[in-house]
Amino acid sequence: MSQNTSYALALHGGAGDYANAGFDQHKINAYHQSLYQAAKTGREILSNGGSAVEAIEHCIRVLEDDPLFNAGRGSVFTDEGKVELDAAIMDGNGLHAGAVAGSRTTCHAITLARTVMEKSEHVMLHGRGADAFGETQGLRQVDNSFFQTDFRRAQWEDARRDGKPVTLGKFGTVGAVALDKAGNIAAGTSTGGLTNKQFGRVGDSPIIGAGTYASNSGCAISCTGHGEYFIRTTLARDVSALMEMGGLSLEAASKLMIEDRLHAMGGEGGLVGVDRMGNISLVFNTSGMFRAFTVDASAITTGVFKDDERTH
Repeated sequence: MSQNTSYALALHGGAGDYANAGFDQHKINAYHQSLYQAAKTGREILSNGGSAVEAIEHCIRVLEDDPLFNAGRGSVFTDEGKVELDAAIMDGNGLHAGAVAGSRTTCHAITLARTVMEKSEHVMLHGRGADAFGETQGLRQVDNSFFQTDFRRAQWEDARRDGKPVTLGKFGTVGAVALDKAGNIAAGTSTGGLTNKQFGRVGDSPIIGAGTYASNSGCAISCTGHGEYFIRTTLARDVSALMEMGGLSLEAASKLMIEDRLHAMGGEGGLVGVDRMGNISLVFNTSGMFRAFTVDASAITTGVFKDDERTH
């Protein structure tokens, strides 16, 4: 889609082989409704003149609070039976960024990432240091059990029996990109990673340039998929670089990276992107990607499978 607009928002709740996930209609409807609520939250902030960073943080918090998604409450378990959260946020105006990896007790990882960006001298904090910093900044702390659900525990137990992660075809990362009325763009991503992952593993979501990137001179990107591939391709930054230095459109650059380069490496996943003209891209090489987008005062569109979009 292409237009010159005042604000725009796109978000995702993960990409994967959802056509074979066995979702019933009730669960599909639940995903559509959750995506709508997250997009509505972000749209209200943008329509009232709020910043892209603020809109992203709050719509991702909605998804982090929803156990349908692998972020925040409802995140997957590590191999030692805990939840470790990764998140990042980036402001395209000035290339400011904040990220956290391996957080275990801060209620909203995306808020912790924003706090690192705005209240520290660093870009990334890890593990106990990240949570300790969040506590000094007044962010809500919870026991790790707060994030755990029976559904994810069952997934973890199945993975331990099988001896392999079960989410390699079902990526549950959440993320968002936005353009605000001031003409600035931003991106954010939050995830619990892979079921039964080695504790301490860090994926692409909190790595600036891999799973999350934003620059006013290019675009804002949030990725979802098998993070090791996104790290090795620096995929989010490369989309922006193809626009800035190669003259490609957002859609063309996104398709080149996801449908050609990522696919050629054997990687699966997708991305959402936005540029300063309000062009939105939602590209994935899997059977589905939980997604939503809205432009100006238009309706919110949500989708699960490739041909499963609804207007709200």
